[in-house]
Formats: sequence, structure tokens, C-alpha cells
Amino acid sequence: MDERVASAVSHWAPRFTTNGVAVADFQRVTASVERWEDWCSAWSAAARVHEDLGREAMREGRTRSAGAHLSTAAVYYHFGKFLFVEHPDEMREAHRHAVECLNDALPYLDPSGERVEIPFEGSRLVGVLRRPSGTGPHPVVVMVPGLDSAKEEFRSTEALFLERGLATFSVDGPGQGEAEYDLPIRGDWEVPGQAIVDAVAAQPGIDPERIGVWGVSLGGYYAPRLASGVEQIRACVALAGPYNFGECWGQLPPLTRAAFTARSFATDEEEGRKRALELDMTHAAAKIRVPLLVVAGKQDRLIPWQHAERLVAEASGPTELIMLEDGNHGNMNVAAKHRYKTADWMARQLGA
Repeated sequence: MDERVASAVSHWAPRFTTNGVAVADFQRVTASVERWEDWCSAWSAAARVHEDLGREAMREGRTRSAGAHLSTAAVYYHFGKFLFVEHPDEMREAHRHAVECLNDALPYLDPSGERVEIPFEGSRLVGVLRRPSGTGPHPVVVMVPGLDSAKEEFRSTEALFLERGLATFSVDGPGQGEAEYDLPIRGDWEVPGQAIVDAVAAQPGIDPERIGVWGVSLGGYYAPRLASGVEQIRACVALAGPYNFGECWGQLPPLTRAAFTARSFATDEEEGRKRALELDMTHAAAKIRVPLLVVAGKQDRLIPWQHAERLVAEASGPTELIMLEDGNHGNMNVAAKHRYKTADWMARQLGA
């Protein structure tokens, strides 16, 4: 196994299995991949098994099963392309399948979802809106991915909020998912954040006075940055985010540095490092006046846990910190210790 494959497996195994990949599939696919060049094709082959099951269920009128199979296929395709930036054509093809499978699954999820496209700077940002059962208007959580995640990865996290009476809006921002080809990563997330929040607030059945934001990994930077400059936000969760991403550059895995370089539209890694330094909370943290929950793990090999402490210390509103001694990046290896608490906290803040 080459070291890029080994790195992907060691850093992200709990994330895959927490976010929808069956343990048996994860073990089978990763055991079959020795070269990084084969990563995307191996995951795409596994995804096609689930996609075929979904298409079969659709033909037979078993729509609930079709939704489950197709949304699972979307996750597998996504994990095939998530860091595969050195092979852009193959990456785009897997991504196309991920988007198509999720779009086809949305009407048959429980609760169902709908695709929302937001015009932004000559391109578009795309999100998935799901409303919980019951009469609205509903509070809503804007869910922000990280560097290599996208809206296709969030079904298991959405469920936590939906079960508590919160709508969810999982969105690809600049440099993420469907927007990564036209819009580069940017540090001033209050700008795309305002466009996202305005679009969500205008959706039927959504309470514009009860909007929260949740972000993971690099999304754990984007979410508090959004909260620092968008007045409609009432609460914010930052999970495993950096205070300044450039300060983490030297300890990032090579795959992560390559992905940031590509998705920030930098010409090389040195320019990528400089652009990473622009993702900085120095002048924004003090502008956060809404309740803020920060979650970090002391075994995080990508983002030092001290970044979480600094954000909590500088925010101006009520803050809480969940620091997990045994948590890795994203704390996916100890998901039970924070995911339910986070959902309960957000539901309380938004009056769900």
C-alpha cells in the first residue's frame, strides 16, 4: 500500500464509517487498493453496486429502499473523489455520479429533501434542504462541509438535527463540491454565508428568526466566520476547525495540502500555504456574539486543539467547549461523545 492510501485510511476511517460507508465495504475496498491511482475507481465500483440496487428498487416501485441505496451510493462516489485532485477527469466523473445519485434519492428520503441553487458571483452554490415532520415554520441549521467534504456526506448528521425538529440545509460553498470548479476557497465566509442564509430564510416552512450554523473541519472555520458577520445567525457549532489554517500547514497530510492548493486555485503548494494563512479568525472571533459551541480532540493530527481554545477565548458571546482527550480530527472515532450533545445544544438554542 502506498503511503497516500495508508494516510487516507489512517486519517479518515472513522469518518467514512460514521457517515454512511458500511464497515465491511470499507475493509473490502481499502484492502483491494495498493496504489493511490486506483482509489477513485475502487470506490466508484463499490458505489455502483449500491446505485444498481437503487435503480432496481426504483423500477420496482420500492421508493424508500431506492432512496436509501442511492444516497448510500452518493457517499461512496464522494469518498472516491474527495481528495483525488491529481486526476481531475476521473474525479469529476465520480463527482457527477455522486450528485446524480443524491438528486435522485432526495424525494424518497425520510424526510424528503430538495435541491436549492443559489446564484453567487457568476456561478452558483448548491444545497439540500430537508424539513422535519410537523407543522412549520421550522428552525434550520446551515451545515457547512470542510476542505474535502461536501453535501453528499451529511445524511447521518442531518438525521441528528431532523430528529430534534430542526430543518437542515447542507450546502457546497466556494471551493466545495459542486462549486469547487468555478469558485475558489476563500477566507471571508461571511460573504457567501450571507447569500446562503438569505436563500434559506426565504424558503417555505423555514423560520427566518431561528437559523443556526454548523461546520466540520475547515467548515469549523467557515461556520464561526459566517456567524461573525451574518446577523440572522442565532447559534454556531464549530467542530474541529482551525483558528488560522495556514498555521497548520506543516502538519497536514500531503493529500490535504494538494487538495487545498487545487481548490484555492493556487499555482503550487507555496502559494497554497499563503492562501491558507488568509483563513484567519484574528479580526472575526470577537465579532461572534451569538452562542458558540466549539468541539475539538486532543489527538487531532491535522488541527491542534489549541486553536479551539483560542476561538473560545476571543468570541464575545456565550461559549462552550467540548474538549475530548481521545478525539481525532473531527472526533469521528468518539462520535457518541459529542454528536448527540451537539444536536441537543443546537435544538435548545433554536427553540426546537
